[in-house]
Amino acid sequence: MNILIVGLNHKTADVDVREKLAFNGQKLEEGMQRIKTLPDVKEAVILSTCNRVEIYAAVTNAAAAHEAIKNFISEFHGIDRSALETSLYAYEDINAVRHVFRVASSLDSMIVGEPQILGQIKDAFDFSLQKKTTGILLNKLMKKTISVAKRIRTETKIAENAVSISFAAVELAKKIFTDLSTKSFMLLGAGDMAELAARHLMSNGVKDVLVANRTYESGEKLAKEFNGRAVRFEDFMHEMVNTDIVICSTGASKYVLMKEQMQKVMKERRHKPVFIIDISVPRNIDPEINNIDNVYLYDVDDLHGIVDTNKLERQKEAEKAEGIIAEEIETFQKWLASLDSVPTIVALREKADAVKKEEIEKLLNKLPALGEKERDAIEYMASAIVNKLIHPPTTALKEDSEDRDILIAAIRKLYGLNEKEE
Repeated sequence: MNILIVGLNHKTADVDVREKLAFNGQKLEEGMQRIKTLPDVKEAVILSTCNRVEIYAAVTNAAAAHEAIKNFISEFHGIDRSALETSLYAYEDINAVRHVFRVASSLDSMIVGEPQILGQIKDAFDFSLQKKTTGILLNKLMKKTISVAKRIRTETKIAENAVSISFAAVELAKKIFTDLSTKSFMLLGAGDMAELAARHLMSNGVKDVLVANRTYESGEKLAKEFNGRAVRFEDFMHEMVNTDIVICSTGASKYVLMKEQMQKVMKERRHKPVFIIDISVPRNIDPEINNIDNVYLYDVDDLHGIVDTNKLERQKEAEKAEGIIAEEIETFQKWLASLDSVPTIVALREKADAVKKEEIEKLLNKLPALGEKERDAIEYMASAIVNKLIHPPTTALKEDSEDRDILIAAIRKLYGLNEKEE
């Protein structure tokens, strides 16, 4: 059997294509059941996220299954196959193993090191287990994939160092204020990036949230989402006296906070530290404010610099991760190779048990007066002899060897295991 992956991702398809091919809700269950009915597909897992749609399959004929799966995707979603040809990719066997290891380890993600993909793969695998669409091959592959991703998280720093503007802002805040749960926060304006940074802050413990927006109603609506409080935009200066963290994105064409104003705020604050992030372009905060003691002002260029540095660090860790994946692929290859021996090991055990059973019956028929205790002793002795005789060939079949195919053929010939096939 072969391992086959057919799919597309953010590198090969625009978001509108990915949305059309998504398997979500009832579509996932229907898709899973239908793909298992394809002639050459014996096992299947469907991974569907906002950035990728991939079908993992154990197949008897890779070429035929590849065509069948592409036809299935086209027909299931009602999209002409020719429109998908440039978006879909396929990986077979070890290349497929390498791909899924890289996906789970976030090496193939839009943001290298992001943690969500591993959880999404776990969910996809759990769903396939519930629907009984996997077997020995994909069960082993998916379990190994999850363990590889966990190993990479443990042995590298691939998930460390913020690589998004909003998350970099939060990481900076944590360096200035060790415990964010005791700090107050103001969102000045409601730009998308600033709002995302606010959500990151809340996930890191910030509870006291103010929203000051030029449109009060919009600010009030956003404040409710944060379980915070809306304030009039013209009052934000007064509120800054009790605010430790400010993220600004107002879209104004000029500065909304000047150095002289901030000096007055700091005096009233008794010069307690303030962290200000100006994500606005053009800037909304007077850069001279950064020269005031205990005021830490960062603009979007500062954050980009941090992100770029962190991306380089993550890339170094990604190289370490690739080395781990190479090791794990070798381990998985050995397991795959051992599968070739399984039918012969099973046939050898069945042949030995059949001979044992036949000879015991002959003996017991000749000795009808034997009691149950004696019969059990004979059974035990026969089993022990059989086990010792087949142990060496069984062990040899399980070992990783270049001569495995020759050994399989020899054992099948010597023990007459091909008789049923002839």
